[in-house]
Amino acid sequence: MSRQITFEVTAQCPVTRARTGIVRTGHSEIETPCFMPVGTQATVKGIPQEVLYGDLGARIILANTYHLFLRPGHESIQRMGGLHKFMSWPGSILTDSGGFQVFSLSGLRKITDEGVIFQSHLDGDTHTFTPNSTVDVQLALGSDILMMLDECPPYPATREYAEASTRRTVAWAREGMAHFRERMRTIPTRHALFPIVQGSMYAELRRQCAAELVELDADGYAIGGLSVGEPRPLSLEMVEATEALLPRDRPRYAMGVGMPEELAEYVARGIDMMDCVLPTRNARNGCLFTSEGRVIIKHARYKEDLNPLDPNCGCTTCRNYSRAYLRHLFQAGEILYSTLASIHNVRRYLDIMAQIRHSIRLGRFPEYLRSVQIDDHIDSGQPVE
Repeated sequence: MSRQITFEVTAQCPVTRARTGIVRTGHSEIETPCFMPVGTQATVKGIPQEVLYGDLGARIILANTYHLFLRPGHESIQRMGGLHKFMSWPGSILTDSGGFQVFSLSGLRKITDEGVIFQSHLDGDTHTFTPNSTVDVQLALGSDILMMLDECPPYPATREYAEASTRRTVAWAREGMAHFRERMRTIPTRHALFPIVQGSMYAELRRQCAAELVELDADGYAIGGLSVGEPRPLSLEMVEATEALLPRDRPRYAMGVGMPEELAEYVARGIDMMDCVLPTRNARNGCLFTSEGRVIIKHARYKEDLNPLDPNCGCTTCRNYSRAYLRHLFQAGEILYSTLASIHNVRRYLDIMAQIRHSIRLGRFPEYLRSVQIDDHIDSGQPVE
């Protein structure tokens, strides 16, 4: 089967595993390493698509299979021309399998070797996700990059549980990939399916899972089960254990990471694609990321601060509005605050990735990596979840 997406490595750091590249889908060219804003329910919360694509320059976003399956329904979206048309998004779309959301339902689901039986959090109706059905749902949505159904263990997980879930993840990947390739025989548009490496926080299981998934010869690979409560050094260790076994000519995607100061750490370990809800979630809750550190906008020090949020940022928020105004909107509970804050935080993440790519191309990524300060912030407030 020919490649549904292509990936070209354009520069490589001689000291670390960092590299730049271009992922080409049927909808866009995506410079990597890249950060994908999360549009869970066919929207990156608070940001219109024309701003996200035009002003911010995002070329790929992530949408959630579980939520769109429940509302408005994948069949309805397919009848309306697919997710790109439905949400007026010209770029690429990656959809997760919905597995993470299902597994987080704990008391509302049952895992079997065939798939997952779960109750909708909306109305209590019972549904089933299988490797094949989640492929079918994502193809109905028209996703450029589909994710394979996997089992995401919680942290901590026993070795016994991790071994069982890893075996199940591999079996589902084999079944789902065969079904995907059969479906693609009759589908003219381009779609790629990424298997997901699991194994909890056991490096040996991670390596075993990666080795078995590589046999599927997929267009790209994801590393899942990160950001589930484990210490960040352990997350990075699992990426290192996995990445060495994945093909160098395919994109690697670390799911659900991370804080701004962590992005370069994942890139240094060979990661090409990342996503996280933190930019928009933290924005709505008053935590703003700037080139000078974090700003907790509710603090009284900003009440009459007429400076832009970030003097080094060119987003529309920083060009036109002061910290004092943003604080006023936040304190007043105005909807506009969420839009302006989310635009800035997403821009900050995309700017960081652009800086990382630039440093790799110039051969200066190790210096960039050393310049990242984990505790760099100008406010005493902690990140708001």
